[in-house]
Amino acid sequence: MPTETRAGLVDSFGRRHNNLRVSVTDRCNLRCVYCMPENVAFLPRAEVLTFEEIERVVRVATTLGIDKVRLTGGEPLLRRDLPRLVELLAVVPGLSDIGLTTNGILLAREARRLRDAGLARINISLDTMDRGKFQQITRRDDFDRVIEGILAAKEAGFHPIKINAVAIRGFTEDDVVLLARFALEHGLEMRFIEYMPLDAGRLWEREKVLFAAEMIELLETGIAPLKPTADQDPRAPALDYEYTDGSGRVGFIASVSRPFCMSCNRIRITAEGKLRNCLFSLEETDLRALLRTGGSDDQIAQAVRDSVAAKWEGHEINTARFIQPERMMHSIGG
Repeated sequence: MPTETRAGLVDSFGRRHNNLRVSVTDRCNLRCVYCMPENVAFLPRAEVLTFEEIERVVRVATTLGIDKVRLTGGEPLLRRDLPRLVELLAVVPGLSDIGLTTNGILLAREARRLRDAGLARINISLDTMDRGKFQQITRRDDFDRVIEGILAAKEAGFHPIKINAVAIRGFTEDDVVLLARFALEHGLEMRFIEYMPLDAGRLWEREKVLFAAEMIELLETGIAPLKPTADQDPRAPALDYEYTDGSGRVGFIASVSRPFCMSCNRIRITAEGKLRNCLFSLEETDLRALLRTGGSDDQIAQAVRDSVAAKWEGHEINTARFIQPERMMHSIGG
C-alpha cells in the first residue's frame, strides 16, 4: 500500500477531496427520461469492476484522504450480493462512512442485509407521489415497490433516510409540497435536485429547470417557513433548511442556479473503472487497466492524484462554454 499522504487530495484550486462515489453497475430497472433511453446497451459483465477491485481502489484512496464512499449505479441493487461489497468496505481502515443511492425497487428484500453489513446511510430516488406521473418519468409501473422499499429501510433502522427528487419545470411543481409532506409524515429528509443536462435525449433546456428558490417558495406557502440550518457542511452539495415549526429538514441541490463547484470534494469511479474528477468531466482516467495489468498500489494512487490535480474550476453550465458530456447519468454514477 502507498504511504499515507498528509496533504490529501487537493487540486489546483485548493479543494480537498474526501468523498468517492463508486458506480457498481450501469444497469437499471427503470428508464427515467432525464437519465437514460428506453433501449440501451449495457456493459458486458467482464468489463465491470469486481468487488475485490473496488475494495482495492477504495483501500488505496483512503490513504490519500478519502473517508466517505457512496455506492451508486445505474441501480446498485441489481448488482448481485451487494451486501458483500459493503462488508468488504466496512473494514477498510480510514473509511468512516458508506452510503448508497438507490431507486428503492429492490430495497425491501435487501434493506436489513445492507444495514447488518455496515451500510450507514441511504438515499432513495422518488420524483413524484402520483403513480401515473411516476410511470411517465420512469417508463415503468413500480411506484408501490419504491414506497415499500422506503418503509423497509425505515424498519431496518436507517436514519436519516433521504429522498431524492429531480425537479422539472412544467411537470413536477405540484409534487414539491406532496413529496415534502410525505417525507415529514414518515420522518424522512427530502432532497430536491435541479434538473441537470445529463439526460438521455439531450432535451435539457435551462427553461425546464425548477430552481431551488422557487421550490423554497412553494414549501413556505404549502407547509411552513424555512430557515438555513445551523450545521451546514460547506462542502456538501445540498443547501439544507429546516422548517421553523420544527417539523423537519429539507435540502436543495442547486447545481444550476447556485453551482457549488468551488467547494466540491467529490470524485467518481464508473462501473468499468474510469475515474472522473467531476460529474461533467470530458476526460477520464482508466483505473481498470492498472488493476488488470499488474499496476501497483502506488501507481493507482498516483493516477488518482493526477486526476484530482487536473480538475477544472467548474462545469460552466451557465455559460456558452458548457459542453454536455457524452456519457448519460446512468453510466456515470449519481
